[in-house]
Amino acid sequence: MSESVVHVSELTKVFKVPEREAGLRAAGKALIRRKTRDVHAVEAISFDIEPGEVVGFLGPNGAGKTTTLKMLAGLLYPTSGEARVLGHVPSRREKDYLRRMTMVMGNRNQLQWDIPALDSFELNRAIYRLRREDYLAMRDELVELLDVGDLVRKPVRNLSLATSRRSGSTSRCRSAFARSLPNTTNGMARRFC
Repeated sequence: MSESVVHVSELTKVFKVPEREAGLRAAGKALIRRKTRDVHAVEAISFDIEPGEVVGFLGPNGAGKTTTLKMLAGLLYPTSGEARVLGHVPSRREKDYLRRMTMVMGNRNQLQWDIPALDSFELNRAIYRLRREDYLAMRDELVELLDVGDLVRKPVRNLSLATSRRSGSTSRCRSAFARSLPNTTNGMARRFC
């Protein structure tokens, strides 16, 4: 039995949100004594993802999908619980982990507007210092998987929003660790290798 690539146990994230009444007087009071309330974004979730599994985070707005993914990416510190990805604790933000991790958000785009997507991919390869052989193999696999072979040679400004997102999904992958599949919603699917 192989070790989980993602292990989450009782992971919780609580945000302290300031609260005050409207008006100038309330603003003055808030400077002296700030009232806050707890917002439970993620409440004691637990799951494991095994090598080769394909998973999706589905749920209504406010269910904690993005917050969970940000904790797994090391962008947010959990309030409590445990998260391990490839043997690393994401919130420690170790260099080895950060080089292997990527996260795709549905409305983010790393493609340069005036050049073909392939040129943007090459720029990202240089920024993340990927070996050319690894990069080309991964890029070609994703271009085929996403069926964007004829699109990646066109300037991004000539592509529709959905098409540029599909092409952009290829540019966001920095290593064989995470390969993302496009979704026109903010949902996300990942294949862990």
